[in-house]
Amino acid sequence: MNRMHFSLKLFLALIVALCSAVIPLSAKEADKPNIIFIMADDLGYGELGCYGQELIQTPRIDRMAREGMRFTQFYAGATVCAPSRSVLMTGQHHGHTRVRGNAGSKPPIVQALRPEDVTVAKVLKEAGYATALVGKWGLGDAGGAELGLPLKHGFDYFFGYLNQHHAHNHFPDFLWRNEQKISLPNKIKAVGESGAGYATNAVVFADDLFRDEALRFVKQNREKPFFLYWSMVVPHANNERNHALKDGANVPDYGPYADKEWPTPNKGHAAMITRMDGHVGQMLDHLKELGLAEKTLVIFTSDNGPHKESGHDPHLFKPYGPLRGFKRDLTDGGIRVPFIAQWPGRIKPDRETGHVAYFGDFMATAAELAETKCPSITDSISFAPTLLGRDKQQKRSEFLYWEFHERGFSQAVLYKGHWKGIRSEKVDAPLALYDLRKDIGEKSDVAEQNPKVVATINEYLKTARSESKDWPIPAGAFQR
Repeated sequence: MNRMHFSLKLFLALIVALCSAVIPLSAKEADKPNIIFIMADDLGYGELGCYGQELIQTPRIDRMAREGMRFTQFYAGATVCAPSRSVLMTGQHHGHTRVRGNAGSKPPIVQALRPEDVTVAKVLKEAGYATALVGKWGLGDAGGAELGLPLKHGFDYFFGYLNQHHAHNHFPDFLWRNEQKISLPNKIKAVGESGAGYATNAVVFADDLFRDEALRFVKQNREKPFFLYWSMVVPHANNERNHALKDGANVPDYGPYADKEWPTPNKGHAAMITRMDGHVGQMLDHLKELGLAEKTLVIFTSDNGPHKESGHDPHLFKPYGPLRGFKRDLTDGGIRVPFIAQWPGRIKPDRETGHVAYFGDFMATAAELAETKCPSITDSISFAPTLLGRDKQQKRSEFLYWEFHERGFSQAVLYKGHWKGIRSEKVDAPLALYDLRKDIGEKSDVAEQNPKVVATINEYLKTARSESKDWPIPAGAFQR
Protein backbone atom coordinates (compact mmCIF):
# COMPACT_ATOMS: atom_id res chain seq x y z
CA MET A 1 0.00 0.00 0.00
CA ASN A 2 2.86 2.35 0.88
CA ARG A 3 4.54 1.46 -2.39
CA MET A 4 1.32 2.26 -4.29
CA HIS A 5 0.96 5.54 -2.40
CA PHE A 6 4.56 6.48 -3.21
CA SER A 7 4.08 5.61 -6.90
CA LEU A 8 0.91 7.69 -7.05
CA LYS A 9 2.70 10.67 -5.46
CA LEU A 10 5.59 10.27 -7.91
CA PHE A 11 3.17 10.11 -10.83
CA LEU A 12 1.30 13.23 -9.70
CA ALA A 13 4.55 15.11 -9.13
CA LEU A 14 5.67 14.20 -12.65
CA ILE A 15 2.40 15.48 -14.13
CA VAL A 16 2.69 18.79 -12.26
CA ALA A 17 6.28 19.18 -13.42
CA LEU A 18 5.36 18.55 -17.03
CA CYS A 19 2.43 20.95 -16.93
CA SER A 20 4.48 23.75 -15.40
CA ALA A 21 7.48 23.31 -17.69
CA VAL A 22 8.03 25.36 -20.82
CA ILE A 23 6.86 23.16 -23.67
CA PRO A 24 9.36 23.31 -26.52
CA LEU A 25 8.20 24.09 -30.01
CA SER A 26 7.50 21.12 -32.21
CA ALA A 27 9.74 20.70 -35.25
CA LYS A 28 6.83 21.82 -37.42
CA GLU A 29 6.28 24.99 -35.37
CA ALA A 30 10.00 25.75 -35.37
CA ASP A 31 10.02 25.68 -39.18
CA LYS A 32 7.27 28.27 -39.53
CA PRO A 33 8.67 31.65 -40.50
CA ASN A 34 8.08 34.79 -38.55
CA ILE A 35 6.15 37.33 -40.62
CA ILE A 36 6.54 41.10 -40.32
CA PHE A 37 4.24 43.20 -42.52
CA ILE A 38 5.32 46.85 -42.49
CA MET A 39 2.93 49.30 -44.11
CA ALA A 40 3.44 53.02 -44.68
CA ASP A 41 0.46 55.37 -44.93
CA ASP A 42 0.01 57.27 -48.24
CA LEU A 43 3.51 56.49 -49.56
CA GLY A 44 3.55 56.71 -53.35
CA TYR A 45 4.90 54.15 -55.81
CA GLY A 46 7.72 56.54 -56.73
CA GLU A 47 8.76 57.79 -53.29
CA LEU A 48 11.54 55.25 -52.69
CA GLY A 49 14.95 55.28 -54.33
CA CYS A 50 14.51 51.69 -55.49
CA TYR A 51 11.39 52.81 -57.39
CA GLY A 52 13.06 55.81 -59.02
CA GLN A 53 12.95 58.55 -56.36
CA GLU A 54 15.81 61.05 -56.80
CA LEU A 55 15.30 63.66 -54.06
CA ILE A 56 14.22 61.72 -50.95
CA GLN A 57 16.82 59.49 -49.28
CA THR A 58 15.70 55.92 -48.49
CA PRO A 59 18.97 53.96 -48.20
CA ARG A 60 17.74 51.17 -45.90
CA ILE A 61 14.64 50.26 -47.89
CA ASP A 62 16.69 50.47 -51.08
CA ARG A 63 19.14 48.03 -49.52
CA MET A 64 16.21 45.82 -48.48
CA ALA A 65 15.17 45.69 -52.15
CA ARG A 66 18.70 44.77 -53.23
CA GLU A 67 18.85 42.01 -50.65
CA GLY A 68 15.36 40.74 -51.46
CA MET A 69 12.59 41.00 -54.04
CA ARG A 70 10.94 44.08 -55.52
CA PHE A 71 7.46 43.79 -57.05
CA THR A 72 6.76 46.16 -59.92
CA GLN A 73 3.00 45.59 -60.18
CA PHE A 74 1.59 45.11 -56.70
CA TYR A 75 -1.72 46.74 -55.76
CA ALA A 76 -3.24 48.03 -52.54
CA GLY A 77 -6.70 46.89 -51.54
CA ALA A 78 -8.21 50.31 -52.21
CA THR A 79 -7.34 53.89 -53.04
CA VAL A 80 -8.07 55.07 -49.48
CA CYS A 81 -7.14 53.86 -46.04
CA ALA A 82 -9.89 51.86 -44.34
CA PRO A 83 -11.02 49.59 -47.20
CA SER A 84 -7.43 48.90 -48.19
CA ARG A 85 -6.76 47.62 -44.67
CA SER A 86 -9.99 45.64 -44.69
CA VAL A 87 -8.91 43.88 -47.90
CA LEU A 88 -5.51 43.14 -46.35
CA MET A 89 -6.99 41.70 -43.18
CA THR A 90 -9.79 39.61 -44.74
CA GLY A 91 -8.25 38.47 -48.04
CA GLN A 92 -11.43 39.58 -49.80
CA HIS A 93 -11.36 42.08 -52.64
CA HIS A 94 -12.90 45.53 -52.42
CA GLY A 95 -16.32 44.38 -53.61
CA HIS A 96 -16.53 41.61 -51.01
CA THR A 97 -14.69 42.85 -47.93
CA ARG A 98 -16.53 44.26 -44.93
CA VAL A 99 -15.29 47.88 -44.95
CA ARG A 100 -15.48 49.47 -48.39
CA GLY A 101 -14.83 53.12 -47.71
CA ASN A 102 -13.72 55.73 -45.22
CA ALA A 103 -16.78 56.24 -43.03
CA GLY A 104 -16.76 60.04 -42.83
CA SER A 105 -20.06 61.09 -41.27
CA LYS A 106 -21.53 57.57 -41.41
CA PRO A 107 -22.04 55.60 -38.17
CA PRO A 108 -18.76 54.10 -36.81
CA ILE A 109 -20.03 50.57 -37.27
CA VAL A 110 -19.74 50.82 -41.06
CA GLN A 111 -15.98 51.14 -40.63
CA ALA A 112 -15.63 48.15 -38.34
CA LEU A 113 -15.05 44.46 -38.83
CA ARG A 114 -17.73 42.13 -37.46
CA PRO A 115 -17.36 38.93 -35.40
CA GLU A 116 -17.89 36.74 -38.46
CA ASP A 117 -14.99 38.35 -40.36
CA VAL A 118 -11.90 36.14 -40.40
CA THR A 119 -8.62 38.04 -40.40
CA VAL A 120 -5.13 36.94 -41.34
CA ALA A 121 -4.18 37.57 -37.70
CA LYS A 122 -6.80 35.08 -36.55
CA VAL A 123 -5.61 32.49 -39.07
CA LEU A 124 -2.00 32.85 -37.90
CA LYS A 125 -2.94 32.89 -34.21
CA GLU A 126 -4.77 29.59 -34.65
CA ALA A 127 -1.65 28.25 -36.36
CA GLY A 128 0.39 28.93 -33.21
CA TYR A 129 1.67 32.44 -33.90
CA ALA A 130 2.01 35.27 -31.41
CA THR A 131 0.27 38.21 -33.10
CA ALA A 132 0.59 41.96 -32.68
CA LEU A 133 -0.63 45.14 -34.34
CA VAL A 134 1.48 48.24 -33.78
CA GLY A 135 0.30 51.53 -35.27
CA LYS A 136 -2.90 52.45 -37.11
CA TRP A 137 -5.93 50.13 -37.14
CA GLY A 138 -8.96 51.97 -38.59
CA LEU A 139 -11.31 48.95 -38.58
CA GLY A 140 -13.09 49.41 -35.25
CA ASP A 141 -13.14 51.92 -32.43
CA ALA A 142 -14.07 52.27 -28.79
CA GLY A 143 -17.40 53.94 -28.18
CA GLY A 144 -19.53 52.52 -30.96
CA ALA A 145 -17.58 49.93 -32.92
CA GLU A 146 -16.05 47.75 -30.21
CA LEU A 147 -16.93 44.66 -32.24
CA GLY A 148 -14.06 45.60 -34.57
CA LEU A 149 -11.32 46.08 -31.98
CA PRO A 150 -8.00 44.35 -32.82
CA LEU A 151 -8.06 41.96 -29.85
CA LYS A 152 -11.40 40.63 -31.10
CA HIS A 153 -9.87 39.81 -34.48
CA GLY A 154 -6.85 37.64 -33.78
CA PHE A 155 -4.33 40.04 -32.29
CA ASP A 156 -2.77 39.17 -28.94
CA TYR A 157 -1.44 42.69 -28.52
CA PHE A 158 -2.25 46.14 -29.87
CA PHE A 159 -0.57 49.52 -29.44
CA GLY A 160 -1.56 52.51 -31.50
CA TYR A 161 -4.52 54.39 -32.97
CA LEU A 162 -7.95 52.80 -33.23
CA ASN A 163 -9.59 55.61 -35.16
CA GLN A 164 -8.07 56.79 -38.43
CA HIS A 165 -9.08 60.40 -37.72
CA HIS A 166 -7.17 60.21 -34.44
CA ALA A 167 -4.20 59.03 -36.52
CA HIS A 168 -4.21 62.31 -38.46
CA ASN A 169 -2.17 63.81 -35.62
CA HIS A 170 1.42 62.53 -35.39
CA PHE A 171 1.77 63.99 -31.88
CA PRO A 172 -1.36 62.69 -30.08
CA ASP A 173 -2.04 63.16 -26.38
CA PHE A 174 -2.98 59.48 -26.01
CA LEU A 175 -2.70 56.13 -27.74
CA TRP A 176 -4.31 52.77 -27.05
CA ARG A 177 -2.59 49.76 -25.51
CA ASN A 178 -4.92 46.85 -26.07
CA GLU A 179 -8.22 48.43 -24.93
CA GLN A 180 -6.80 50.98 -22.49
CA LYS A 181 -5.94 54.63 -23.17
CA ILE A 182 -2.31 55.54 -22.51
CA SER A 183 -1.67 59.24 -21.89
CA LEU A 184 1.20 60.98 -23.67
CA PRO A 185 2.90 64.30 -22.78
CA ASN A 186 1.87 66.04 -26.01
CA LYS A 187 -0.54 68.92 -25.35
CA ILE A 188 -3.34 69.27 -27.90
CA LYS A 189 -5.10 72.59 -28.45
CA ALA A 190 -8.67 72.28 -27.26
CA VAL A 191 -11.80 72.90 -29.29
CA GLY A 192 -12.53 76.62 -29.24
CA GLU A 193 -8.87 77.60 -29.22
CA SER A 194 -7.23 79.04 -32.31
CA GLY A 195 -5.70 76.18 -34.28
CA ALA A 196 -7.54 73.54 -32.25
CA GLY A 197 -6.58 69.92 -32.72
CA TYR A 198 -2.81 69.88 -33.11
CA ALA A 199 0.00 69.56 -30.57
CA THR A 200 1.52 72.80 -29.30
CA ASN A 201 4.30 71.04 -27.40
CA ALA A 202 5.12 68.21 -29.79
CA VAL A 203 7.20 66.00 -27.50
CA VAL A 204 6.50 62.41 -28.57
CA PHE A 205 6.26 61.41 -32.25
CA ALA A 206 3.88 58.46 -32.55
CA ASP A 207 5.88 56.57 -35.15
CA ASP A 208 8.95 56.63 -32.89
CA LEU A 209 6.88 54.90 -30.22
CA PHE A 210 5.64 52.38 -32.77
CA ARG A 211 9.21 51.55 -33.74
CA ASP A 212 10.08 50.92 -30.09
CA GLU A 213 7.01 48.72 -29.57
CA ALA A 214 7.70 46.75 -32.74
CA LEU A 215 11.30 46.05 -31.70
CA ARG A 216 10.19 45.05 -28.21
CA PHE A 217 7.53 42.64 -29.50
CA VAL A 218 10.03 40.89 -31.75
CA LYS A 219 12.53 40.48 -28.93
CA GLN A 220 9.93 39.20 -26.48
CA ASN A 221 8.60 36.62 -28.95
CA ARG A 222 11.85 35.48 -30.54
CA GLU A 223 11.48 31.91 -29.25
CA LYS A 224 8.25 31.19 -31.17
CA PRO A 225 6.72 32.10 -34.53
CA PHE A 226 5.21 35.57 -34.56
CA PHE A 227 3.22 37.85 -36.85
CA LEU A 228 3.78 41.58 -36.52
CA TYR A 229 1.57 43.98 -38.46
CA TRP A 230 3.47 47.27 -38.17
CA SER A 231 1.09 49.88 -39.54
CA MET A 232 2.89 53.22 -39.67
CA VAL A 233 1.15 56.60 -40.03
CA VAL A 234 3.89 58.35 -42.02
CA PRO A 235 3.94 60.03 -44.47
CA HIS A 236 0.22 60.75 -44.03
CA ALA A 237 -0.49 64.45 -43.56
CA ASN A 238 -1.03 65.76 -40.05
CA ASN A 239 -4.45 67.08 -41.08
CA GLU A 240 -5.21 69.02 -37.90
CA ARG A 241 -1.95 70.94 -38.11
CA ASN A 242 -2.40 71.58 -41.81
CA HIS A 243 -5.83 73.10 -41.23
CA ALA A 244 -4.29 75.53 -38.74
CA LEU A 245 -0.86 76.28 -40.20
CA LYS A 246 -1.03 75.07 -43.82
CA ASP A 247 1.82 72.70 -42.96
CA GLY A 248 0.75 69.13 -42.33
CA ALA A 249 4.17 67.58 -42.89
CA ASN A 250 4.74 67.43 -39.16
CA VAL A 251 7.95 65.70 -38.08
CA PRO A 252 10.37 66.13 -35.12
CA ASP A 253 13.15 67.51 -37.32
CA TYR A 254 13.94 68.04 -40.99
CA GLY A 255 16.96 65.72 -40.98
CA PRO A 256 19.10 65.95 -44.11
CA TYR A 257 16.67 68.42 -45.68
CA ALA A 258 17.01 71.18 -43.06
CA ASP A 259 19.23 73.33 -45.30
CA LYS A 260 17.29 72.76 -48.50
CA GLU A 261 15.81 75.84 -50.13
CA TRP A 262 12.37 74.27 -50.04
CA PRO A 263 9.20 75.40 -48.28
CA THR A 264 8.93 73.74 -44.87
CA PRO A 265 6.10 71.35 -45.89
CA ASN A 266 8.39 69.91 -48.59
CA LYS A 267 11.20 69.47 -46.06
CA GLY A 268 8.82 67.83 -43.63
CA HIS A 269 7.38 65.43 -46.18
CA ALA A 270 10.83 64.25 -47.24
CA ALA A 271 12.00 64.03 -43.63
CA MET A 272 9.05 61.82 -42.65
CA ILE A 273 9.94 59.33 -45.37
CA THR A 274 13.64 59.28 -44.51
CA ARG A 275 12.82 58.87 -40.80
CA MET A 276 10.50 55.98 -41.73
CA ASP A 277 13.33 54.46 -43.76
CA GLY A 278 15.57 54.56 -40.69
CA HIS A 279 12.93 52.79 -38.61
CA VAL A 280 12.73 49.96 -41.15
CA GLY A 281 16.52 49.68 -41.09
CA GLN A 282 16.50 49.41 -37.29
CA MET A 283 14.09 46.47 -37.50
CA LEU A 284 16.24 44.68 -40.07
CA ASP A 285 19.32 45.22 -37.89
CA HIS A 286 17.39 44.01 -34.85
CA LEU A 287 16.48 40.76 -36.58
CA LYS A 288 20.13 40.13 -37.41
CA GLU A 289 21.24 40.86 -33.85
CA LEU A 290 18.68 38.40 -32.49
CA GLY A 291 19.60 35.72 -35.02
CA LEU A 292 16.13 35.90 -36.56
CA ALA A 293 16.84 37.29 -40.03
CA GLU A 294 16.86 33.89 -41.76
CA LYS A 295 13.67 32.91 -39.93
CA THR A 296 11.70 36.02 -40.81
CA LEU A 297 9.87 37.22 -43.90
CA VAL A 298 9.76 41.03 -43.85
CA ILE A 299 7.43 42.86 -46.22
CA PHE A 300 7.34 46.61 -46.79
CA THR A 301 4.54 48.39 -48.66
CA SER A 302 2.02 51.28 -48.56
CA ASP A 303 -1.74 51.31 -48.02
CA ASN A 304 -2.54 53.35 -51.17
CA GLY A 305 -1.12 56.00 -53.47
CA PRO A 306 0.47 59.32 -52.46
CA HIS A 307 -1.47 62.14 -50.86
CA LYS A 308 -1.43 65.85 -51.67
CA GLU A 309 -2.83 67.11 -48.38
CA SER A 310 0.01 68.45 -46.22
CA GLY A 311 0.72 71.72 -47.99
CA HIS A 312 3.77 70.29 -49.74
CA ASP A 313 4.24 70.47 -53.51
CA PRO A 314 2.61 67.19 -54.59
CA HIS A 315 4.62 67.09 -57.83
CA LEU A 316 8.11 68.04 -56.57
CA PHE A 317 9.05 64.47 -55.66
CA LYS A 318 7.04 62.81 -58.47
CA PRO A 319 5.55 60.45 -55.85
CA TYR A 320 3.50 58.59 -58.46
CA GLY A 321 6.62 57.67 -60.50
CA PRO A 322 5.64 56.71 -64.07
CA LEU A 323 2.00 56.27 -63.06
CA ARG A 324 -0.93 58.68 -63.17
CA GLY A 325 -2.92 59.77 -60.15
CA PHE A 326 -2.93 60.12 -56.40
CA LYS A 327 -4.76 58.69 -53.43
CA ARG A 328 -8.52 58.68 -54.21
CA ASP A 329 -7.86 57.96 -57.89
CA LEU A 330 -8.45 54.55 -59.46
CA THR A 331 -5.73 55.02 -62.01
CA ASP A 332 -2.60 53.10 -60.98
CA GLY A 333 -1.13 56.12 -59.22
CA GLY A 334 -3.81 55.70 -56.58
CA ILE A 335 -3.59 51.93 -56.10
CA ARG A 336 -0.25 50.53 -57.33
CA VAL A 337 2.17 50.54 -54.41
CA PRO A 338 5.80 49.70 -53.66
CA PHE A 339 6.11 46.15 -52.36
CA ILE A 340 9.40 44.66 -51.16
CA ALA A 341 10.00 41.29 -49.54
CA GLN A 342 13.16 40.14 -47.78
CA TRP A 343 13.90 36.73 -46.30
CA PRO A 344 17.63 35.89 -46.26
CA GLY A 345 18.35 32.37 -47.43
CA ARG A 346 14.86 31.88 -48.85
CA ILE A 347 14.30 34.84 -51.17
CA LYS A 348 17.20 35.30 -53.55
CA PRO A 349 18.75 38.76 -53.44
CA ASP A 350 18.36 41.50 -56.05
CA ARG A 351 15.28 40.03 -57.66
CA GLU A 352 12.53 41.91 -59.47
CA THR A 353 9.18 40.41 -60.34
CA GLY A 354 6.33 41.55 -62.54
CA HIS A 355 3.92 39.10 -60.87
CA VAL A 356 0.59 40.91 -60.49
CA ALA A 357 -0.80 40.66 -56.96
CA TYR A 358 -2.71 42.74 -54.42
CA PHE A 359 -3.31 43.06 -50.67
CA GLY A 360 -5.95 40.33 -50.62
CA ASP A 361 -3.31 37.80 -51.69
CA PHE A 362 -1.45 38.20 -48.40
CA MET A 363 -4.02 35.99 -46.64
CA ALA A 364 -3.32 32.92 -48.77
CA THR A 365 0.42 33.64 -48.75
CA ALA A 366 0.62 33.83 -44.96
CA ALA A 367 -1.52 30.71 -44.58
CA GLU A 368 0.71 28.75 -46.96
CA LEU A 369 3.89 29.82 -45.21
CA ALA A 370 2.37 28.98 -41.82
CA GLU A 371 1.26 25.59 -43.16
CA THR A 372 -2.35 26.20 -42.26
CA LYS A 373 -5.64 26.51 -44.12
CA CYS A 374 -6.78 29.69 -45.82
CA PRO A 375 -10.42 30.61 -45.11
CA SER A 376 -12.76 29.20 -47.74
CA ILE A 377 -14.36 32.57 -48.54
CA THR A 378 -11.54 34.71 -49.88
CA ASP A 379 -10.33 36.27 -53.09
CA SER A 380 -6.76 35.32 -52.31
CA ILE A 381 -4.02 33.63 -54.30
CA SER A 382 -0.74 32.88 -52.54
CA PHE A 383 2.33 34.58 -54.01
CA ALA A 384 4.64 32.36 -51.94
CA PRO A 385 5.77 30.52 -55.11
CA THR A 386 7.00 33.84 -56.53
CA LEU A 387 8.80 34.70 -53.28
CA LEU A 388 10.53 31.33 -53.18
CA GLY A 389 11.53 31.21 -56.85
CA ARG A 390 8.96 28.63 -57.93
CA ASP A 391 7.56 30.76 -60.73
CA LYS A 392 6.13 27.83 -62.70
CA GLN A 393 3.86 26.99 -59.75
CA GLN A 394 2.53 30.53 -59.41
CA LYS A 395 -1.20 30.97 -60.01
CA ARG A 396 -2.57 34.29 -61.24
CA SER A 397 -5.78 36.27 -60.87
CA GLU A 398 -7.82 36.84 -64.01
CA PHE A 399 -9.51 39.92 -62.49
CA LEU A 400 -8.68 42.38 -59.72
CA TYR A 401 -11.38 44.78 -58.52
CA TRP A 402 -11.65 48.16 -56.76
CA GLU A 403 -14.41 50.67 -56.07
CA PHE A 404 -14.59 54.18 -54.60
CA HIS A 405 -17.45 55.68 -52.59
CA GLU A 406 -16.58 59.36 -52.75
CA ARG A 407 -17.38 61.78 -55.60
CA GLY A 408 -20.19 59.50 -56.75
CA PHE A 409 -19.40 55.81 -57.24
CA SER A 410 -16.49 54.55 -59.34
CA GLN A 411 -15.14 51.11 -60.19
CA ALA A 412 -11.92 49.74 -61.62
CA VAL A 413 -10.90 46.33 -62.94
CA LEU A 414 -7.55 44.87 -63.92
CA TYR A 415 -8.05 42.07 -66.44
CA LYS A 416 -5.28 39.61 -67.31
CA GLY A 417 -2.71 41.82 -65.63
CA HIS A 418 -2.66 44.61 -68.20
CA TRP A 419 -6.15 45.64 -69.34
CA LYS A 420 -7.29 48.38 -66.96
CA GLY A 421 -10.96 49.37 -67.07
CA ILE A 422 -12.35 52.36 -65.12
CA ARG A 423 -15.93 53.56 -64.68
CA SER A 424 -15.94 57.04 -63.19
CA GLU A 425 -18.61 58.52 -60.92
CA LYS A 426 -21.59 56.38 -61.94
CA VAL A 427 -22.26 52.69 -62.56
CA ASP A 428 -23.58 53.17 -66.08
CA ALA A 429 -20.69 55.39 -67.21
CA PRO A 430 -18.85 54.19 -70.32
CA LEU A 431 -15.79 52.11 -69.52
CA ALA A 432 -12.44 53.75 -70.14
CA LEU A 433 -9.84 51.15 -71.10
CA TYR A 434 -6.04 51.30 -70.90
CA ASP A 435 -3.39 48.81 -71.96
CA LEU A 436 -0.76 48.99 -69.22
CA ARG A 437 1.76 47.08 -71.33
CA LYS A 438 2.03 50.06 -73.69
CA ASP A 439 0.61 52.86 -71.57
CA ILE A 440 1.61 52.61 -67.90
CA GLY A 441 0.53 56.23 -67.37
CA GLU A 442 -3.04 55.47 -68.53
CA LYS A 443 -3.12 58.38 -70.97
CA SER A 444 -4.80 56.76 -74.00
CA ASP A 445 -8.31 55.30 -73.79
CA VAL A 446 -8.36 52.31 -76.16
CA ALA A 447 -11.92 51.12 -75.42
CA GLU A 448 -13.12 51.81 -78.96
CA GLN A 449 -10.36 49.68 -80.48
CA ASN A 450 -10.95 46.72 -78.10
CA PRO A 451 -14.71 46.07 -77.89
CA LYS A 452 -14.31 42.41 -76.85
CA VAL A 453 -12.15 43.34 -73.87
CA VAL A 454 -14.65 46.04 -72.88
CA ALA A 455 -17.50 43.54 -73.13
CA THR A 456 -15.62 41.03 -70.96
CA ILE A 457 -14.93 43.59 -68.23
CA ASN A 458 -18.50 44.92 -68.33
CA GLU A 459 -19.82 41.39 -67.93
CA TYR A 460 -17.51 40.82 -64.95
CA LEU A 461 -18.68 44.06 -63.32
CA LYS A 462 -22.25 42.76 -63.21
CA THR A 463 -21.25 40.30 -60.48
CA ALA A 464 -17.97 41.75 -59.17
CA ARG A 465 -19.40 43.07 -55.93
CA SER A 466 -21.75 41.62 -53.34
CA GLU A 467 -24.50 43.81 -51.92
CA SER A 468 -23.67 45.63 -48.70
CA LYS A 469 -26.14 47.49 -46.47
CA ASP A 470 -23.24 49.50 -45.08
CA TRP A 471 -21.76 50.35 -48.48
CA PRO A 472 -24.54 50.31 -51.09
CA ILE A 473 -24.20 51.93 -54.46
CA PRO A 474 -25.13 55.43 -53.31
CA ALA A 475 -28.33 57.17 -54.31
CA GLY A 476 -27.53 59.57 -57.09
CA ALA A 477 -24.63 57.49 -58.34
CA PHE A 478 -26.31 57.52 -61.73
CA GLN A 479 -26.21 61.31 -61.74
CA ARG A 480 -23.32 63.52 -62.76
